Amino acid sequence: MLSADEISAAALSLDEAERTRQQTGLMSLRFPQMTMDDAYAVQAAWVERKRAAGRTIIGWKIGLTSKAMQYALEIDTPDSGVLFDDMRFDDGSNVPKDRFIQPRIEAEIAFVMKADLNGPDVTVFDVLNATDYVVPALEILDTRILRVDPQTKKARTIVDTISDNAANAGIVTGGRAKRPDQVDLRWVGAIVSRNGQVEETGLGAGVLNHPARGIAWLANRLASYGGQIKAGQIVLAGSFIRPVEARHGDTITADYGPLGTVSCFFE
Repeated sequence: MLSADEISAAALSLDEAERTRQQTGLMSLRFPQMTMDDAYAVQAAWVERKRAAGRTIIGWKIGLTSKAMQYALEIDTPDSGVLFDDMRFDDGSNVPKDRFIQPRIEAEIAFVMKADLNGPDVTVFDVLNATDYVVPALEILDTRILRVDPQTKKARTIVDTISDNAANAGIVTGGRAKRPDQVDLRWVGAIVSRNGQVEETGLGAGVLNHPARGIAWLANRLASYGGQIKAGQIVLAGSFIRPVEARHGDTITADYGPLGTVSCFFE
C-alpha cells in the first residue's frame, strides 16, 4: 500500500499535469508496488483537490467495459472516474485548442438518474428503475499520464488509468433523450465520423452485454467505500467503440440513428 504522502504527491503531479498540459510519468513505474486500491486512493485525493478548488461532482464515468480493452490491459473488470461540472460541453460546442493534452473521443450512452443507487447487490433492473432517461453522449478522454514511457517503452497499466481519473476529461451530450423502457439499449448504435469520414461503429451490447450492467457494477463498487450514485447525476456507461483521436480542426459526430446526433469541434 502507498503511504499517505505518496498518494498526496501523486495527486499533486496529476493536478499539475492537467493545469500545465505537461504529462507526468507512469505511476506504475514510479510506484512498482501500486495496487488498484492505491490507484483509486490517488484518484480520490485528486478529486478532493478539485473539489477544494471549487469544482462540483456531477456524475461518474465507467471505462474498460469492452472485452477488447480488458484484454489489452490484461484485466477482467471495468474502472471508473468522476465527472465534474467544468467537463460538460453542449452539443455542437467548440473545444478550445488549449484545453486538453491528447484528446480522444468515445461514443457512449449517458444515464441520468432519478433515484439514488445504493449497493451492494444492485442489478441491471435496479439501474433501469432508477434511471430518468438515457441520452447519446461523447466522452472526451485525455491523458495526464504518459501513454508510453520514452525510456523503457513501457505502456501504462490499469493503475495509471485509474489514477488519471480513468482518463476522463469531458462529456458532450445531445440527440434525443429516451426513457429506458422506450429503447432496447443493447441495440442502440452509433456511427462515429471525423470530418465526414466514418471512423468507428458500435452497439450498446459491446458494453458488458448491456450498458446498465456497468452502472450496477459501479453502484456496488462504490458501496464498498461507503459511496453511492445519487439522483440527478449523469453516468457514462462505457464506450462501445475504440477511441478516436481528436486533432486540431477536427469535427467529431456520432449518429445514433433514431436517437439523433451529438458532435463537437476541436479548435
